Amino acid sequence: MKKTSTRLADGRELVYYDLDDDTVRDAVDRRPLDATATTSEIRHDVLLGDSVAVASHRQGRTYHPPADECPLCPSEGDRLSEIPDSAYDVVVFENRFPSLAGDSGRCEVVCFTSDHHSSFAGLSERQARLVLDAWTDRTAELSHLPSVEQVFCFENRGAEIGVTLQHPHGQIYAYPFTTPRTALMLRQVAAHKEATGGENLFDAVLERERADERIVLEGEHWVAFVPYAAHWPYEVHLYPKRRVPDLLGLDEAARTEFPRVYLELLKRFDRIFDGRDGGKEGGGEPPTPYIAAWHQAPFGTLEEFDGVTRDDFALHLELFTIRRTSGKLKFLAGSESGMNVFINDVPPERAAERLREVASS
Repeated sequence: MKKTSTRLADGRELVYYDLDDDTVRDAVDRRPLDATATTSEIRHDVLLGDSVAVASHRQGRTYHPPADECPLCPSEGDRLSEIPDSAYDVVVFENRFPSLAGDSGRCEVVCFTSDHHSSFAGLSERQARLVLDAWTDRTAELSHLPSVEQVFCFENRGAEIGVTLQHPHGQIYAYPFTTPRTALMLRQVAAHKEATGGENLFDAVLERERADERIVLEGEHWVAFVPYAAHWPYEVHLYPKRRVPDLLGLDEAARTEFPRVYLELLKRFDRIFDGRDGGKEGGGEPPTPYIAAWHQAPFGTLEEFDGVTRDDFALHLELFTIRRTSGKLKFLAGSESGMNVFINDVPPERAAERLREVASS
């Protein structure tokens, strides 16, 4: 992997990640951009104990542009985009409309490929490995920023999820606090550790899941399963078998195997509802909308979590879709949105069975 850092016309950082070490990146952003102005603010909710990012400037962000005006495609001729060069492998850049900025953290966009009509599932194993390396590098870089406490790499896919740019891409949020969901996990880890005399909760969960009927696929270094208490109709958790706190902790063997396992998992998600061609041609379903979310340990001492350290946390990816059956979505209605109590329409055992049935060929 070759890494080349540059600046866009408004001063934002852009980083090329290339497969070939001899690639030269010297294209200049020719757009007449004004300096980025943001209004991001973190407000603390004293009743719930969590935080809300208020970012009114995002109302003006790019919204469903036509393919020939996509800001994530390479620049070509007089059509200038966020990426100055005419081609790329993987690119990461600071979001022009960030939810978090300055003392409130940082937001970045990750472009998986220059091919507008592709998807993460359509990447080669070599390309997927490059994305993993980019995620890892950004986690390391962002962890050094004084305002950052937790790094979150994720992908939103599909209009149903709320994606406004159709180009294959993900995002990275660098939060100035430990996120509520991670804090919940850490409290459970602390309670389990105390109750069992030191046993790790993530290890116990993984051992239980591997012994049950909800395994979807398993490699030498990774295992994917539908959790016992899955919140979403089709939800898979992907864990490295050796517990590590973050992407930086993965060894070479796990990094090498990850692309094969993850690409297979994404292909199965596209086949759940018989969308085998990844589109509507021939009457099939459109590609499955999903969220893919990497959970990493916060950076810091974690003193508030009763003896829990970063090494007690387990890196894992959670992949889920809001589609519950063909043509129908799972909406977060009264119980979910009002009380945060999920009601799942698909038994996790059936979801795992279905994901085993649709193994890609």
